Amino acid sequence: MKNLIKVERARHNLTQGDLATKVGVSRQTIYAIENNKFNPSVTLAIKMARFFNVTVEYLFDIEEED
Repeated sequence: MKNLIKVERARHNLTQGDLATKVGVSRQTIYAIENNKFNPSVTLAIKMARFFNVTVEYLFDIEEED
């Protein structure tokens, strides 16, 4: 799953640690999500989308297989 977490974080001038604190997870979790090593729970995806004031669909994109 592709995501725009890093892009939105940069737009809001936040570190991984800042975002982690805002959404209630560890910095390592944000790192893993940004690097496609971990897919967030639905709850966490919604929290991040709401924090950035965007849709979940904008923030996360499921890569379609042929």
